[in-house]
Amino acid sequence: MTASKLNKFWTPVTILLIAIIIFGGIVIRAKHGRGQAVEISIPPTPELSGEIYISGAVSNPGIYPLRADDSIEALLQAAGGTASSADLTRVKLNIPEIAEAEKTQKINLNRAELWLLEALPGIGQVRAQTIIDYRQQNGLFHNTNELTKVDGIGITTYEQIKHLITVTD
Repeated sequence: MTASKLNKFWTPVTILLIAIIIFGGIVIRAKHGRGQAVEISIPPTPELSGEIYISGAVSNPGIYPLRADDSIEALLQAAGGTASSADLTRVKLNIPEIAEAEKTQKINLNRAELWLLEALPGIGQVRAQTIIDYRQQNGLFHNTNELTKVDGIGITTYEQIKHLITVTD
């Protein structure tokens, strides 16, 4: 008889425990089972724009405008194309830090066209043409101070532009 009373006691307790476990599982699943959808977002690539400095074996090294859709070929064409000695298997790209000082584009007296020479302070269309004529008659400039030999360009003008010009063969 005691076994029968014991069974009557443990049966409802067991049923109650099973009910609590099932109910607890349902509650836990309802709260945590349906997690929030995970949204993965990739940060946008910054839009390229600004300027690019092209140097090396190109016709007109210097600073050129840069747009996001520019190709390397388009940039090289903007710099006047590549020299025959250019090694296109090794192209360098240097992205400066924000704090780096910007380099001023220097105009090559031996290669500059009329419009580029006119951009120099104190050099107008007439003086620019005189520089080109001097270059054609006397050959390439060997150093920048030879510019003072050109008619109409004295020491004062040279001092104003010497930091903006260069000579290369």
